[in-house]
Amino acid sequence: MNGAVLQSLPSSAAEAARLAERLGVAMHAIALHRFPDGELRVTVGAAASTVIVYASLDQPNDKLLALSFAAEALRRGGAKRLVLVAPYLCYMRQDAAFHEGEAVSQKVIGRVLAGSFDRVITVDAHLHRTKNIRDVFPGIDAENLSAMPAIADALRAGGFDPATIVVGPDEESRAWIGDLAARLKLAHAVARKTRRGDRSVAIAFADSKMLAGRPVLLVDDIVSSGGILMTCAKALAAAGVKSVDAIVTHALFAPELVGKLFEAGIRSVKSTNSVPHSTNAIALDAILADALQRETAGAAL
Repeated sequence: MNGAVLQSLPSSAAEAARLAERLGVAMHAIALHRFPDGELRVTVGAAASTVIVYASLDQPNDKLLALSFAAEALRRGGAKRLVLVAPYLCYMRQDAAFHEGEAVSQKVIGRVLAGSFDRVITVDAHLHRTKNIRDVFPGIDAENLSAMPAIADALRAGGFDPATIVVGPDEESRAWIGDLAARLKLAHAVARKTRRGDRSVAIAFADSKMLAGRPVLLVDDIVSSGGILMTCAKALAAAGVKSVDAIVTHALFAPELVGKLFEAGIRSVKSTNSVPHSTNAIALDAILADALQRETAGAAL
């Protein structure tokens, strides 16, 4: 048994099909059936020596179980190497026990996936205290790709005002904001965030004069409630910016929240296709395909 194939969970079938076409491999959608008592039956397609499994892990709980079942079936079907492509990787926020009795979910999920797969590829994983994605997945290969090359390519293709300032909502965003700004040869700034409680933050900018009268591109990695983006947009409006457009790597928020983002002063919202969403406008196909070249090339030998 030689070659490589790509299989995907149903929720990621459209993105997986495009990636499979780009890689020149066959694609199969993994079938899921739910019994009346809630249990899952998972049916995979024919295995190959290398199987790439595509699954964006938003709404993750059933998906994680389905992946474990799929990996078992693929191994039994003859797969020698299993590669998980999870453009959005779940449970990365809880990388420490912040209160007594809390589980460190990052460690648990890392061990679960490492027990089923030989390699994990993700995009802009939400890592803080864990600096290297390989530390999440003991004993296997793992890569945390940046979405910034894909975002930069999309912005170049669509055109942008050279006076634009790339803005990040907090200090944690500095690395990717600086990277994107450098790729586009734009100025950048990072907001200073002060948390007032679990649901309240204050946003300020050290040099608001630099922002006055200029268009802003507000970039964040994960948006689930939209609160930080809206607060940041209002602070930018107070600083006198010309306009605010937002780009998000992982759009986890409900589609109806887009209207509230517009009301907060954000002119447009675009996201990558790491998670299927109504705001998807930036494909990650190229960076994922580049990362997978050695899998398809090696499987063809």
